[in-house]
Amino acid sequence: MPAVDSPAASAPASAHSPAADRPAYRDANVLRWLCAYAASAVGDSMYYLALSWAALRDGSPAQAGAVLAVSAVPRALLMLGGGVLVDRLGPRRVVVATDAARSLIVLGVAALLLLASPGLWLLALVAVVFGVLDAVFMPAVGALPPRIAPPGQLARIQGMRGLASRMATVVGAPLGGLAVALGGSAAAFGAAGLLFALSAPLLLAVRTAPLPAADDAAKPKANALRDLADGLRYIRRHRVLAPLLVVIALADLGFVGPLNVGLALLADERGWGASGMGWILAGFGAGSGAASLLLAVRGRTPRAGLVQGLALASGAVAIGALAFTTSIAAAVAVAVAIGLLAGLSGALCNALVQTETDPAYLGRVTSVATFFSLGLAPLSYPVTGAAVGLWGTEPVFVVSAAVCAAGALYGLSAKALRGAELPR
Repeated sequence: MPAVDSPAASAPASAHSPAADRPAYRDANVLRWLCAYAASAVGDSMYYLALSWAALRDGSPAQAGAVLAVSAVPRALLMLGGGVLVDRLGPRRVVVATDAARSLIVLGVAALLLLASPGLWLLALVAVVFGVLDAVFMPAVGALPPRIAPPGQLARIQGMRGLASRMATVVGAPLGGLAVALGGSAAAFGAAGLLFALSAPLLLAVRTAPLPAADDAAKPKANALRDLADGLRYIRRHRVLAPLLVVIALADLGFVGPLNVGLALLADERGWGASGMGWILAGFGAGSGAASLLLAVRGRTPRAGLVQGLALASGAVAIGALAFTTSIAAAVAVAVAIGLLAGLSGALCNALVQTETDPAYLGRVTSVATFFSLGLAPLSYPVTGAAVGLWGTEPVFVVSAAVCAAGALYGLSAKALRGAELPR
């Protein structure tokens, strides 16, 4: 059967114990995991700021962009293999090991920057190594929540994770900027490394459940490629996961281009400038944070499959409408709606992935979902920019909205997904 985490880490309360009814935000075990996740996420924000600043100091803007981009290549190429490793070793063990490795690497870079100026080659090498570690770390992060809490609390955990991600975005960049101002890139790298180091012991204190006995089809084989093929077959044959992953892929493909590249071009076209773009992003963040808070407090959402599809369809309409706003106030209001609807749909999709997947396959299934989100979807950035240059913002936003809507309609047309429920 698949390798599991340390036997010293006991299982979370069963569904029939009083602790199983405790909300996740009152569960000390979940809170330890959340603190570890938040520390790692803030460290990520500080690391990327430090890397970009150091690259700009040592090279041209184009070279700095290349340094930041190289990490995406190993992440995309190795993500599916990372899911196989997670299922073999257990998600907690993988997250602890990768956070420890990231801490040592970043602290080593900080020390080198204090002693010398190693140049862009070192920064590019660090970015590549981080991409390799991310390919394993991200599937492990997605596979860990079902091992620390009962199934009925997974929607709450997704809401709490969303709030932590928002906090990391808001807090991490300013802290990184302050560290750079006080001590240069070395200080920012050092602070990020300490946060990664803090995450590891917190995760070691998290109790995780052992996997149930796996059937023969789920047992790891000697060949990693065979494990991966088994995982892909499992997804293809699953009545809920197969359409759900298509929905995730189309939603991300239609969403990330307009909201990451198209928004800057829209603000420039309307004459709103960087401050206007900042207000729109703040509106999106507020809406997304509200969705995360709602799920964290409310917990289970009845008819989750139907709700996520309707939320995604409504969010697609809002994405198309954003390009036709003529004032910052209207654009901010639409951005709040996009954040709320997309945040709700995304969190419910993640919760459904975790509750519908056999635990023995969770690393591989999570890696496929993450591959779509962070491997393929970013490829739409240059396409979005080029399309806006040729046809303007309105047609591009409408096409992107249509891609999201296609994902929503496909999910709503799949009876098993439409009727999917989260556990009580």
